Amino acid sequence: MFESVQSLLAELEQLQEQLSDPAIHADAGRAKRVNRRYAELSRIAAAYSGWREAGDDLAAARELAKEDAAFAEEVPALEERLAASTEKLRHLLIPRDPDDGRDVIMEIKGGTGGEEAALFAADLLRMYIHYADSKGWKTELLEQDQTDLGGYTNVQLAVKSNATDPAEGVWAHLKYEGGVHRVQRVPVTESQGRIQTSTAGVLVFPEVDEPEEVAIDQNDLRIDVFRSSGPGGQSVNTTDSAVRITHIPTGIVVSMQNEKSQIQNREAGMRVLRARLLAKQQEELAAAEADARHSQIRGMDRSERIRTYNFPENRIADHRSGYKAYNLDQVMNGALEPVVQSLIAMDEEERLASIGDQGA
Repeated sequence: MFESVQSLLAELEQLQEQLSDPAIHADAGRAKRVNRRYAELSRIAAAYSGWREAGDDLAAARELAKEDAAFAEEVPALEERLAASTEKLRHLLIPRDPDDGRDVIMEIKGGTGGEEAALFAADLLRMYIHYADSKGWKTELLEQDQTDLGGYTNVQLAVKSNATDPAEGVWAHLKYEGGVHRVQRVPVTESQGRIQTSTAGVLVFPEVDEPEEVAIDQNDLRIDVFRSSGPGGQSVNTTDSAVRITHIPTGIVVSMQNEKSQIQNREAGMRVLRARLLAKQQEELAAAEADARHSQIRGMDRSERIRTYNFPENRIADHRSGYKAYNLDQVMNGALEPVVQSLIAMDEEERLASIGDQGA
C-alpha cells in the first residue's frame, strides 16, 4: 500500500540537496518552485511517517493482546487512528494542480444588470480583498474602470502570498471563483423596492513567477498609449500615461491606466498579459481533458452561474458543491473560507474517483 511514496521520498532528498546549494537561491523563480515542491513533499513524508507509526502501534497492540487482555482495549482507538492516518495520506497523494502554489490575477466584470451589475462587481472586489486579508495575503489593484456610482465595469486585482506550501497557495483557493456570480437584491437605483437579478463575471489566472516562464517576442506586441479617463469618460490627467498592449498572434488585448506613469502601466499590463498567455497555453495543453478549472466563464448570462448571492434571504449558494448558508452578510465581508473549502473537498473527491476509475 502507498508504494508510490518511496519515489516521492527520494525526490524529497534530492530537493533537500538542491536547497542546500547557495547557487539555487540566485535564481528567485527556480528557488520558489523548488521550495513549493519541497513543502508539498514534506507534508506527504510526515503523513507517511504517521501512517507507518500508527500501523506499527496497532500491530504491536494486537500481538500483546494475545498475552494480556488489557492491550485489547487499546485496539479500537488504534484502529481509528490508523484509518484517519490512511485517509490523510490518501488525500495528500492525490495529484495536485501544479499551479496551486502560484499567486493570481483576478478580473471582475459587471455583467447583466447595468449599474447594479457594476455595483455588485465592486461588492465582489471588496469580498475578495477582505478574504485575502483574512488569509494574510497581499492585494494590489492593477486596473479599474469605475462608474459614476462607484461600481466597476471591469477591475483587475493581483493577490499574492508568501506561503511555500502549495495547499496554502492563492491559486489553490481562488481558482474556483472563476465563473458567473448571480446576485438577487433590491438595487440602490430601484425606487419601487423590486428585487432584481444581476450578474458579474470573474476570471482567475495563475500569475507567472518569472517573466522567462512565458516567452514573448517584442515584435509580436503592438503598444498604444492614450490619455487616462475616469468615470463617465472624463480625462483624469494631461499626459498619455495609459497603455494598451495587443499580443498580435493571439489577439489578447490588455489596457492599463491605473498608474500615473506610462512605465508602471506597461509593467502591470505585461504581468496580466503573461498570466493570460500562461492560461491559454495550459488550456491548449489540456484541451482534450474535461478539466473544470479551464472552463471558468463563457459568457455573462444567468445560465452560466456558479453561485447565487440572495440578499433578501441572507443566503449564499454555490451551485457546484451544493454549499448553502444563511450568512451572506459575513461572506461579503470576507468569510468565504467555508465556501472555498466545500469546493476543495468536491475537487478532491472527483480526483479520488478519477484515480479509482483508472485503477479499475
